[in-house]
Amino acid sequence: MFRKVSFVLLCLMMGVLMSGCGGGGSEPTAEPESGTVESTAVTAAATTRALRPVTLAMGYIPNVQFAPFYVAVEKGYFADEGIELTFDYGMENDLVQLVAANELQFAIASGDQVMLGRSRGLPVRYVANWYRRFPVAIASLKHDLSDPKVLEGKTLGLPGLFGANYIGWLAVAHAAGINADAVRLEAIGFNQVPILVEEKVDAVVVYATNEPLQLTDQGYEPNVIMVADFIDLVANGLITNDVTIENDPELVQGMVRAMLRGIEDTLADPDGAFAIVSSERWVPEAGGDNAEMQRAVLEASLPFWQNETPGIVPGTSWESSQQFMLDAGLLDKTVPLDELYTDEFTGTSSE
Repeated sequence: MFRKVSFVLLCLMMGVLMSGCGGGGSEPTAEPESGTVESTAVTAAATTRALRPVTLAMGYIPNVQFAPFYVAVEKGYFADEGIELTFDYGMENDLVQLVAANELQFAIASGDQVMLGRSRGLPVRYVANWYRRFPVAIASLKHDLSDPKVLEGKTLGLPGLFGANYIGWLAVAHAAGINADAVRLEAIGFNQVPILVEEKVDAVVVYATNEPLQLTDQGYEPNVIMVADFIDLVANGLITNDVTIENDPELVQGMVRAMLRGIEDTLADPDGAFAIVSSERWVPEAGGDNAEMQRAVLEASLPFWQNETPGIVPGTSWESSQQFMLDAGLLDKTVPLDELYTDEFTGTSSE
């Protein structure tokens, strides 16, 4: 069913989830000149102690999808943990390698990236979940995708044979029993909407909270299937390295706790979260003429962040994700689950 994937392709697939998917319906926000933005908000309690500078690699430019982190900074949750957080928006393909080498202590990455890295001997581990559902989908304007096998003999457009879009497609093919060799894949860059509208392909792989909203806004009624409805892949979360876990567990605990508080607040008050996101400090381009679409993107993102056990992905999800990766030829060996993730930092309330 699957062709083996080359080592070069595996390296390309190490790119962070969002860098392969986008996250909004308008023009991307300009990346800061330095590639980093420092957080400066502190609470009264935090002003009595020095804050420790920490960098978090986001893997994508400033975007409404990062609302939980902006909320957590704005409300002083990282400062409460003694952390002065800096966001690194660089879109390097080697974030996992940088974390493994301890050149970065923390990054946002998906489960497949951790599996690929760990299988190559990189000492990285997933410490807290953010996206409980994998945010990739397949959309068509002329085919009912309820049975994805309809794609056999058709042309499927996707940005390229790398990243979350490609992983998502392979996962659906795996779960639905599609003969992947019978589907023509066409690399179209991040032009899914015009390519689909112009009927140059039969369907496209998209970011679930982006292109479907754009198509609807343009008056179309896309047929959409979610990857997460076919297979429970481990999506984006917070990763670090074994050295940091072993030598600085309080720092890891603080990062996890602040992130989870930001997610919780964003889910509870999305309007308040959007007000923070669209402020001059974070993503001002999300406001103004773009506010309606960007607010819709945030709203569509909320279900992907909901988790009955905040920060935790069940071991069964890791097992199914790894089995898919093995079957698809993306992994050549099984990695012990305790090397992939730990739940020791989740579920702890702040003092």
